Amino acid sequence: MANPNVETISTTADKAKLGMAAAAFVAAFAAYYLVPGHLAWARVVALLLLLALAAGLFLLAEPGKALIAYTRESVREVRKVVWPERKESIQMTAIVFGFVLLMAIFLWLTDKSLEWLLYDLILGWKH
Repeated sequence: MANPNVETISTTADKAKLGMAAAAFVAAFAAYYLVPGHLAWARVVALLLLLALAAGLFLLAEPGKALIAYTRESVREVRKVVWPERKESIQMTAIVFGFVLLMAIFLWLTDKSLEWLLYDLILGWKH
């Protein structure tokens, strides 16, 4: 049974763009390691240029365009979010810390109570 949510790359042009992007990505690291060490600036420039080429080719293909559209929609949705005020953030953080502190004390008391019950009363071990 085919999954309807799976997208495949159907056009030859997209496959070629993605193939060239992958080749440029591999070539970036190959160039970085193949350029002699005394030409450090050339290594970095070759790496950055080929990585930029790979990113550009990817973004020109259909999956890259879909990623750009997804990013734009995500930014649009984040702008709709009503963020809490500073005072409310501080209050909620204090409530969380207070709850964590109470739980820590509760668990410590429970642990010590069970330790006392099991080791001192039931087993008779004194430590």
